Amino acid sequence: MKLQDFDYTLPEELIAQSPAPDRDRSRMMVVDRGTGRLQVRIFREFPELLRRGDVLVLNDSKVIPARLFARKTTGAAVEILLLKSREGASSTRWEALLRPAKRIKAGTTLSFGGGAGVRVLERVNDRKWVVEFHVDEPFESFLRRRGQAPLPPYIRRPKESTPSPDDLARYQTVYAKRPGSVAAPTAGLHFTEAILERIRESGIPVATVTLHVGYGTFTPVEAEQIEDHTMDEEYFEIGAETAETINSAGRVVAVGTTSTRVLESIADEGGRIRPTSGSTGLYIYPGYRFRRVGALLTNFHLPKSSLFLLVCAFGGRELMFSAYERAIAEKYRFYSYGDCMLIV
Repeated sequence: MKLQDFDYTLPEELIAQSPAPDRDRSRMMVVDRGTGRLQVRIFREFPELLRRGDVLVLNDSKVIPARLFARKTTGAAVEILLLKSREGASSTRWEALLRPAKRIKAGTTLSFGGGAGVRVLERVNDRKWVVEFHVDEPFESFLRRRGQAPLPPYIRRPKESTPSPDDLARYQTVYAKRPGSVAAPTAGLHFTEAILERIRESGIPVATVTLHVGYGTFTPVEAEQIEDHTMDEEYFEIGAETAETINSAGRVVAVGTTSTRVLESIADEGGRIRPTSGSTGLYIYPGYRFRRVGALLTNFHLPKSSLFLLVCAFGGRELMFSAYERAIAEKYRFYSYGDCMLIV
């Protein structure tokens, strides 16, 4: 299949630059795969759309403040986006993107001021470097103090701006527990504690998996044929209690493409889940047969992206294009801070 067949035109003004005032007041389009019907709802109504026998599955990964700014000896600013720790969350050695990377080479030292700095150790590939931080406090404390929310490139903020408390709080799900992501599992941004409590009180189990979202979620699909694209590997975990809950479910309602990829990575041919951990590079595109996920809550995604290909695989290309056309016509808010879609 050609990548061009998954392109659409989005007016730039529909790209949400800030979160909605209230998490659960976002609009939600409900897409019925069986009938093709499109309904316009408010996310606050989401619990009413769940039914007996459902299990709701969330990704509890927590976004780290992975965006930092340092300076070269010339005074020029360099943006550092942390990607993956080499030795655990408290490690000072990381894989990172450096921008601009021109004239940076192994051995380059960058400064944060006050004696804190980072040294470039080696190049991993044309996009990634290995860097090592030198700070006089626990690295987690340094990161909390100096780091910013790693907002995607289509959300514009002034360079070297002071870390925004609003972004640090809102580019994070209310149920985030396990630090490790450099991008938010954005379908979960609509939930509040009150919404989750309503779901539990209605008898619907809420289960969690972990997938640490990497920068690859923003990496464009560049292959002309979608089958030729390769996904970056991302770390995941699923515990015994979650596996048992899901295996006893009728319909699994996955919150986001990340939860979907975890479940589909480990489900067997019969749809059963086992407790495990590891890395997944599962790439889901039209033609994929879903083994466990029965309904999907997701945001509106970039054209020609792996995320849009996944929702087209789940909902059907023609139906998804119809839904997106309506969303554009009715001026839905798109992408990470935008509105959402429930595909049933």
